[in-house]
Amino acid sequence: MCHSTVIYADLVCDFIRVDRLFNEKGSKWTRHTIMAEIASKENFRDIIQQRKRKQENMNKTLFDTFGISPEIVKALTSLRYFHPTAVQEAVIPLALEKQDVIVESQTGSGKTVAFGIPLCEQAEWEENKPQALILVPTRELALQIKDDLMNIGRLKRIKVTAVFGKSSFKTQKSELKQKSHIVVGTPGRVLEHLKEGTLVVDKVSSLVLDEADEMLNMGFIEQVEDVINYLPKERQTMLFSATMSPQIDQLASFYMSADRASVRMEQSEQNTPKILHSYINVDEASKEKHLLDLLTVENPDVCIIFCNTKDAVDSVVDYLETNDLPVDKLHGGMDQDDRLDVMDDFRSGKLRYLVATDVAARGIDIDNVTHVVNYDVPFENESYTHRTGRTGRAGKTGLALTMVSEKDQRRWQEVRDYAFDDSQELTEIVAPSERLVIRSKAAFEKKINARIKPKIARNKELNKDITKIYFNGGKKKKLRAVDFVGTLTSIKDLSAEDIGIITIQENVTYIEIMNGKGPYVISQMQDRTVKGKTLKVHKAHK
Repeated sequence: MCHSTVIYADLVCDFIRVDRLFNEKGSKWTRHTIMAEIASKENFRDIIQQRKRKQENMNKTLFDTFGISPEIVKALTSLRYFHPTAVQEAVIPLALEKQDVIVESQTGSGKTVAFGIPLCEQAEWEENKPQALILVPTRELALQIKDDLMNIGRLKRIKVTAVFGKSSFKTQKSELKQKSHIVVGTPGRVLEHLKEGTLVVDKVSSLVLDEADEMLNMGFIEQVEDVINYLPKERQTMLFSATMSPQIDQLASFYMSADRASVRMEQSEQNTPKILHSYINVDEASKEKHLLDLLTVENPDVCIIFCNTKDAVDSVVDYLETNDLPVDKLHGGMDQDDRLDVMDDFRSGKLRYLVATDVAARGIDIDNVTHVVNYDVPFENESYTHRTGRTGRAGKTGLALTMVSEKDQRRWQEVRDYAFDDSQELTEIVAPSERLVIRSKAAFEKKINARIKPKIARNKELNKDITKIYFNGGKKKKLRAVDFVGTLTSIKDLSAEDIGIITIQENVTYIEIMNGKGPYVISQMQDRTVKGKTLKVHKAHK
């Protein structure tokens, strides 16, 4: 959408009025004369100018009121973060003061940015060792947080490394040997690196426990405690959780300061739009058909369907695929690369439907999920909160629908008692009639067959002046970061400030060049060497 469209979008009603008047007045009046009359009566030009100013003010960031560095403010603006959410307003000042803080806040409230800004602000670029450690329950969430923090800290050249299981330990070890300001990972793999001495934490001054309730539910408490015992005693600890429990209180009392700040965001304060909660009683034997009928009538733009087991995920995907839905799956039994590919496809908008287990979907942090369907009532009460929190984001209303069979009635009642109080609405719906399903099919199939418009990446504006450059030499050629920096800074009008993140692998090296100087560097490197070695240099393809 172009800028002018944004400004004038709410003036459409005036053009509708023009058409109405035109039809009433007939040929004696033209649309232009009617528009002129409206303009003269309502000071149309003044209205336009006021709305222009309003739009400009909306695009002014309020994050600079926190006193953070210009590089981070600029990055946030490029990422289209203008106004802090309630949890960000509450947490960022405390975190910048290095206070311990425990935060109860729902998924989708902006908590990653709430701890990400302070961590990137406090990171010292010159220090090669990790200065912050973030523990999360799943690899998908680790990768999501890595991407978010890399974007926030990109103009400060902050390097974030993610470590998690079922991925090459050797590759992670190699990456940790290089400059890493922040490390994010799952408790088990972080503990492995600590025991092997491949993760050095003597400079870690901040610890974040994200989705602490989920880590406890998954049985990671002992690993979390073991990791904490490796860290310096003098540090800041921030704990984030969608729900609170006695175990979390105990964890906080053991490992956080007695004067820790406590932040609890009420539902109305969380900047999360309304989620419409509903449920439907279904026959277990015809559950898959009920699901397809519901999807046909609802016709969601983007939908996540949650199942309790990977076998159920496989079965539902097979059924939907036979009905030609653009669907894929996500569960713990899949190969790591396959899971990451599915996540990328779903984030980029290539898929409308994703069928997933709870654990596999923990890293899905997407603004445009319109529907969440609980194909199975979750085993854990807290899972209902986490599942439904995947919809209703970025100012949009979402729909959460739970399918309840006879065997699930008792479990569903427990979830209801846990998740709902008198102030929250839960609507029972009935199965759509065959007639309604048939009437809805044309629109449903049209959307299914339509070409999905790719999502514009939030970091597109941020990355426009950054070029990632490929060099066909790395550790096997005994090349170090200092060797590349020495060669690059010998180029006229290029300084160390123009050199971003350097990633040296066995046979290749990737270097980010800032400030729009990438093409210039590529041309200058065609007749230069690095440590006496001639390398192929071109724009990276990944």
